[in-house]
Amino acid sequence: MSSLRVQTEAKFANTRKNNPAFAKQVDEILSSAEAFQSGAQAIGTGQPAPDFALPNPQRETVSLSRLLSKGPVVVTFYRGSWCPYCNLQLRAMQQRLAEIHSVGAELVAISPQLPDQSMTHAEQVALEFPVLSDQDARVAAQYGVAWQVPDMILDHMRNDRKLDLTEINGGNGSVLPIPATFVLNRDGKVTWRFVDVDYRKRAEPDDVLAALQELS
Repeated sequence: MSSLRVQTEAKFANTRKNNPAFAKQVDEILSSAEAFQSGAQAIGTGQPAPDFALPNPQRETVSLSRLLSKGPVVVTFYRGSWCPYCNLQLRAMQQRLAEIHSVGAELVAISPQLPDQSMTHAEQVALEFPVLSDQDARVAAQYGVAWQVPDMILDHMRNDRKLDLTEINGGNGSVLPIPATFVLNRDGKVTWRFVDVDYRKRAEPDDVLAALQELS
């Protein structure tokens, strides 16, 4: 099985081949967001993670405090089910979920999509961890990973991919979380994190598991 990094790089290589002008613009925009890219605004290791209570696709509320009562928690932010890089990431994490559970940890994924649009039925069946809706990106902002998406990328999504984020997210059409994953100990403090404004890059499941194993 290829690493998640290899899979995401292959995905964008295809974009670079088919739409080189867009790929070049993405490179320039993301490289210019250096402070955000390095996680300057994101909560850091040793800091307490903000609690949250968010709905899942069945509109049931899931809270961080409840998850922490069971053990360490991995919190990962993703853009939405429309994002192919996010889907690669969620599938990669699902494949390692048994190992995450084996060290007593829980996994939760958060996106801004409306609860009833965050996943298809098939996706709900395939994923065995909570997928929650942070519709207004409020929780992402509390974690310091909410990003005002540049107009060029929004125009690409709207015109080329026919994606209406205002509809998908129930009103929020321009703020998305950057790829970010936090490992929390039972006390709710961050012990490891991955934060990168480049949506083509994601936390490797191997690294997440290594951070969890240190806790156990």
